Amino acid sequence: MRASDLLHPRPEGLYCPPGDFFIDPVRPVDRALITHGHSDHARSGHRSVLATQQTLDIMALRYGEDFAGTTQAAPLGETIALNDVSVSFHPAGHVLGSAQISVEHQGTRIVASGDYKRQKDATCAPFEPIRCDVFITEATFGLPVFRHPPDTEEIARLLKSAAQFPERSHLVGAYALGKAQRVMRLLRDAGYDRPLYIHGALARLSEYYQSQGIDLGVLEPATVEGGKDDFAGAIVVGPPSAFADRWARRFPDPISCFASGWMRIRQRAKQGSVELPLIISDHADWDELTATIKETGAEEIWVTHGREEALVRWCELEGIAARPLHLVGYEDEGD
Repeated sequence: MRASDLLHPRPEGLYCPPGDFFIDPVRPVDRALITHGHSDHARSGHRSVLATQQTLDIMALRYGEDFAGTTQAAPLGETIALNDVSVSFHPAGHVLGSAQISVEHQGTRIVASGDYKRQKDATCAPFEPIRCDVFITEATFGLPVFRHPPDTEEIARLLKSAAQFPERSHLVGAYALGKAQRVMRLLRDAGYDRPLYIHGALARLSEYYQSQGIDLGVLEPATVEGGKDDFAGAIVVGPPSAFADRWARRFPDPISCFASGWMRIRQRAKQGSVELPLIISDHADWDELTATIKETGAEEIWVTHGREEALVRWCELEGIAARPLHLVGYEDEGD
């Protein structure tokens, strides 16, 4: 069968007619298969949701226990039949619970990656390349300029700054799901054993990570009870949105940091008044995108939510058929 008969874009999202389901739909549907818990991929209101147990748990934390009519957990690597379609979930290495979704029918296999990265990350299962006929890849950082440095080097820069300015606090902006917990674990792996102070928006998700066996060390609420001096030398982690409001002004002469792949672009850091940009991304960079495409052995590549044109052009130069999907509604919450 033609690949486009197995999966194709609709306003709601990627739709599989023979299986009668959507992957990461942006509108409420009867049956949704969800790759991971970021809000641009995982929305509430579906009649039924199939996802990994960790993604279901994360959706319940973010949206409430009644986020869907019914839910079903998909164990990684296990094949599930939906009508005559075989689907299976495989680690994507993006955030805790994230998965690629393999869709197979009448001898054709399409793998939808969702979001993914290839750097080692102690807070989630590593990406597993899946051989397929068609690979649907994200392209958030799908330009050759984006080559992420080792995250350990970026954390070393943060710790060096904290040692150089013991009288100042360091405020690290990091997305609430995935990035924040990864930064915390990187700090612990680098030997930082002092308490980390976190914004309230990170508390429940960080507690969940801890419950899944991911040691983030001692976490304290970033609330000022005594005075600003209480946070001299402290590392404070919070969502990027928190650093634009009054909450950030309670800390002593804070150094603004932001952990994001976009920090590769100096103008972005300058516009955000980021003093210490940390290039730490939960998405694959250019080299990882192109290497992954080759590893899948796919004869056709569909490119979505990102810099689609450059990656499509690279595929064409490599003799691989490719096209952009032009899906809408997907942002960069986990960049």
